[in-house]
Amino acid sequence: MSGGSKGNSLAFGQVVIGPPGSGKTTYCHGMQEFMGRIGRKVTVVNLDPANEAMPYQCAVDIAELITLPDVMENLKLGPNGGLIYCMEYLEANFDWLQEKLAAFRGHYYLFDCPGQVELYTHHNALKNVFSQLAKWNFRLAAVHLVDSHYCTDPGKFISVLCTSLSTMLHVELPHVNVLSKMDLIEQYGKLAFNLDYYTEVLDLSYLVDHLASDPFFRNYRRLNEKLVEVVEDYSLVSFVPLNIQDKESVRQVLQAVDKANGYSFGDQEQRSLEALMSAAVGADFHFSSTLAVQEKYVQSQDKAVEEEVMDL
Repeated sequence: MSGGSKGNSLAFGQVVIGPPGSGKTTYCHGMQEFMGRIGRKVTVVNLDPANEAMPYQCAVDIAELITLPDVMENLKLGPNGGLIYCMEYLEANFDWLQEKLAAFRGHYYLFDCPGQVELYTHHNALKNVFSQLAKWNFRLAAVHLVDSHYCTDPGKFISVLCTSLSTMLHVELPHVNVLSKMDLIEQYGKLAFNLDYYTEVLDLSYLVDHLASDPFFRNYRRLNEKLVEVVEDYSLVSFVPLNIQDKESVRQVLQAVDKANGYSFGDQEQRSLEALMSAAVGADFHFSSTLAVQEKYVQSQDKAVEEEVMDL
C-alpha cells in the first residue's frame, strides 16, 4: 500500500465526530493515554482547522496545511463556510495527508474531526476523505459523541436520535454512538426514564407520551411520532455511555470500537489491559461505572425530593 501502512497490511483507527462541545478533543486525549497504557502505539491526527488548544500529543495537524482563521480572513467567509472550504481543501490535497500518515506505519490512528454537524449529514468532503483512507487500507470506525445532557430534554433527545441516524447513513462507516460526559449527568437535571432507556433507545412511544404533557410539544405530537418511527424503523441507533475519567468506561467504548472496525487484540496488549484494569486507581482515573453514575444520579434526585418534603 502506498499510504497509511506498509505493503497490503491494514491500519486501524477511529474518526471522532460530533457536534461542538461534545468532548471530541477530550476523548482523543483520554483514549490516547488509555491506549498508551495497554501498549498500543497510537497516533492522533487533528483534522479540525479551528482546533488551537490540543491537550494530546498531536502527530499530524491540519494546521500545517490550512487554518480556519486564515480562510475566514482571506476569503471573507464565516466559520461554517470556512470549515467547509478547509475540508474541501484537504480533499484536494490527499497527497499531503498520505505523506504525513505514512510516517506512522503500524500505529493505531485517532482522527479528531471538526464539530460542524453539516459535514457529517449533508456535505461530502469529509466523507470523501474517509473513503480515500479506506482505499489506503485504513479500517476505520466512526465514534459519534453526543453530550449526555440531551437525555434530560425529550425533545432534544429525539433531535439527537435523528441526527445520529442521518450521520450513520451519510458517513457510511462502522459506527459507535457515544453518550459523553456521563460523570456530569446528575448536574443536568432529572431523567424521565432509567439510563438504559436512552442508551438502548427502547420503546420511543413513551418519550412521545412524555412530550405530550408539555403544552408546547402537544401540538407537534404527530410530527414527533413520525420522527421516532423513522428511528425505530431503521433500528440502528444505540449509545455506549462514557465517562472519560473512568478506565472501565473507556475500556467498554474501546471494546465496542474494536469490534466495529475489526481490530483484534495481540497477546501483549491483552495482558497489559488486564493489568491496567486490575491496578490500583491512579490520580487521573477514577472508578465510577455507568451503574454507579446512575445510582449516584438517582440518589441525588431522591435526596432533593426528601429536602423538598421536609421544607413542606
